[in-house]
Amino acid sequence: MSKIVQQVQDKLTCAINQAFEKAIADGTLPEAEIPSFNIEVPADRANGDFSSNAAMAGARAFRRAPRQIADAVCANLNLEGTYVEKCEVAGAGFINFYLGNDYYSAILRDVRECGDSYGSSDFGGGKTVNIEFVSANPTGPMHMGNARGGALGDCLAAVMDRAGYKVTREFYVNDAGNQIAKFGLSLDIRYQQIFKGEDTVELPEDSYHGEDIKERAQQFADIHGDKYMNASEEERRAALVEFALPLNIDKMHENLDKYRIFYDVWFRESSLYNSGELEETLNMLKEKDLTYEKDGAVWYKATEHGGEKDEVLVRANGNPTYFAADIAYHRNKLEKRKFDKAINIWGADHHGHVARMKGVLEALGTDSSKLDIILMQLVRLTRGGEVVRMSKRTGKSITLVDLLEEIPIDAVRFLFNMREPGSQMDFDLDLAVEQSSQNPVYYCQYAHARICSIFRKLGIESIEAIEAGNEELALLTAPEERELISHLASLTGEIVNAAKNYDPARITRYCVELATLFHKFYNACRVSTDDEALTRARLYLCSCVKSTLHSVLTMLKIDVPESM
Repeated sequence: MSKIVQQVQDKLTCAINQAFEKAIADGTLPEAEIPSFNIEVPADRANGDFSSNAAMAGARAFRRAPRQIADAVCANLNLEGTYVEKCEVAGAGFINFYLGNDYYSAILRDVRECGDSYGSSDFGGGKTVNIEFVSANPTGPMHMGNARGGALGDCLAAVMDRAGYKVTREFYVNDAGNQIAKFGLSLDIRYQQIFKGEDTVELPEDSYHGEDIKERAQQFADIHGDKYMNASEEERRAALVEFALPLNIDKMHENLDKYRIFYDVWFRESSLYNSGELEETLNMLKEKDLTYEKDGAVWYKATEHGGEKDEVLVRANGNPTYFAADIAYHRNKLEKRKFDKAINIWGADHHGHVARMKGVLEALGTDSSKLDIILMQLVRLTRGGEVVRMSKRTGKSITLVDLLEEIPIDAVRFLFNMREPGSQMDFDLDLAVEQSSQNPVYYCQYAHARICSIFRKLGIESIEAIEAGNEELALLTAPEERELISHLASLTGEIVNAAKNYDPARITRYCVELATLFHKFYNACRVSTDDEALTRARLYLCSCVKSTLHSVLTMLKIDVPESM
């Protein structure tokens, strides 16, 4: 919440406690311990700007009806310096508070004073948070799940940073293990097919069949010719992987940069092998009697620690599984690098992996509550009300690159954050390119551009040029003005709740609501009037909405145009 909102709540809490003390002292209420109570913003502002359950909370201690307690509290309340103009008792005993002009003026001055940092807080206390997202397999192109996960993870990181956490964005590069062996095999077959023909060397069903594998094999052949046809299988595959994998990872960097996602850390799975951390983790599991051998493989006793079935850690051929590396990776985050919290964004199909991972961390003595998993549901692309699966350009399944080439990046980032991660979503390709109020991101950008247009028409070159004193700001009493200011006041609280609930969709919804309330104000209240003082006040309000829209959209890495 804004520091002004926090001040109101703190001052009201103090005033209510003092009122309880006075009521006890004059005998209106019996001696009893003053209860804990809440002060909240009611859903319906007809019930006040703030409301407290203090009377209901004290019913048992004071052995009085809540209504009687509420009357006693209100009779002894000193509201001086609280920004509150009056209070009323309602219903069974709620105490409702109504704010005065000074509050609304103070909110606007706070917005102006903070500028682009408005909405920030120290809620996170500087705790370190690692957010790992996308982490797509580098053996092929990124898909729709990666597109949604990228927007979600990056915006969550921005929200948590604004809420006072120290955030590290991380991409886990799966450059070791079984998938790389399969990558090498697939490249090898495609390379051989170039010289022997596709019919002579068959590509196994469970290998990678994408056109991207053919392209990489051809690129390798263009450079090396048939030089590796007579090399050993091991040498040939190693050379192909060494050539193709860096190209794929570079392509990921390029595509994610285009998506405005910039990671602090690209963590390579291979580093767990090279540093000995994977071996160390496997040894710890054995020493704690968490493993057994069966059919030549090493198994983890998952069923004893929350899993549905035991899991293979090391295959019979001696190669560690992805799960084994994943255990070492999470130990690296929480034990080696000592993050206060590790957040992973996974597809919903990884649901069963959550309990396994948390269970093995606990078994190894690591606090699993430090690991939170956000399970993200699938995305369906639609056009004209019909589900779309194929790219217009390639005729194949739509990838992240296809989406970014067809849809403005602002729309992709914004629309993917319009729904909670756990909800399935339809992404309307027609809506995403529509330049109308039906397109949420366009609607928000247009509100900002409209304010800039107002300033241009009045010859105002900068926000700083707009000034208004308390007497002028006190003129902002229209319902549309008060509603707009109240929404501005709620930004910090929304950011904190978005961080607490891992739900950046709260912020896109906040932005849409802010644009809606501004358009409502603009249609109801003329900004330029014959009353110079009122004009200055309304321009000041517009400047606060403009800077807040700029702050929120910029936080989400959405462009903020000044004309549209």
